[in-house]
Amino acid sequence: MKAKVVDGVKISVYFTFSKRDDDRFLRHVSNIIRARLPTRHLFALATTGAPSPSSLTNANTLVITGSDADDVQSAVLLASSKFLGRVVSLTNDGDLMSAAIEDIGASSYDSAALWDVLHKSVRAPLDRLVPPPGSRSTLQLIDAARAKLQRVLPQQAWDILHDPTYPIPAFLVDIRSAAERARSGGIHGSLIIERNMLERRFDPRCEDKLAIADRYDLRVIVYCEDGWASSLAAASLHEIGMWNATDIIGGFQAWKAARLPGQVKAPSTESKTATLEGLSQISWETE
Repeated sequence: MKAKVVDGVKISVYFTFSKRDDDRFLRHVSNIIRARLPTRHLFALATTGAPSPSSLTNANTLVITGSDADDVQSAVLLASSKFLGRVVSLTNDGDLMSAAIEDIGASSYDSAALWDVLHKSVRAPLDRLVPPPGSRSTLQLIDAARAKLQRVLPQQAWDILHDPTYPIPAFLVDIRSAAERARSGGIHGSLIIERNMLERRFDPRCEDKLAIADRYDLRVIVYCEDGWASSLAAASLHEIGMWNATDIIGGFQAWKAARLPGQVKAPSTESKTATLEGLSQISWETE
């Protein structure tokens, strides 16, 4: 009843608490589904919580069942890559796969991963030259990202960083690679946090956060070389709750073209928990 339809195929992911015999129980459910659902389908059923007492692997059970053996085999291959290092055992019967997987259902990742597996396993073959349904071009991604931001010009960024009356802490963040910084130079006083670490450093919930990332209203002003990658990066910060994050229009090249100084006021550490030692996790621009 809760199944979604993808290209005419019903798919669904369902978690239930462990039973006395997980594998036997889920196989029984699978048989009922096949008997009552004559149309093409592909389901993922899993137990979660403490493993059943009869489990020999001390893991939970995942069953992937479907009306088409090819669908099931595609799902098996995809699922195996989603749960690397967690698959304890696997039995493949063609139109049904049963696997013992450690801690399945313990995080939101597992449900999202299984939905992705089923969706990709049943979708109709695509023309390799035609964009898949739901995909977006690079320009569309940029436009969607910038629609979330209140982007600033280089001069506006400078003014924010040097306004003693600005109501919230503001930080200038350089997300460029070391090669880009070596080639083009940089802005003294910027926090250097390369793109692959940005969200982890500014997420107050993350163990790898900076000491200054102790609040969600920080004004994080991101810049890259030309203002493209920075838009996607700032929008990503919005996804973790940093709604005041934005980027500089035109990036570092626009900053240079505006003939702004090559140095900004060093970031203040006067937040509730931030200390100068907390900033030792990042680098300072020295070019």
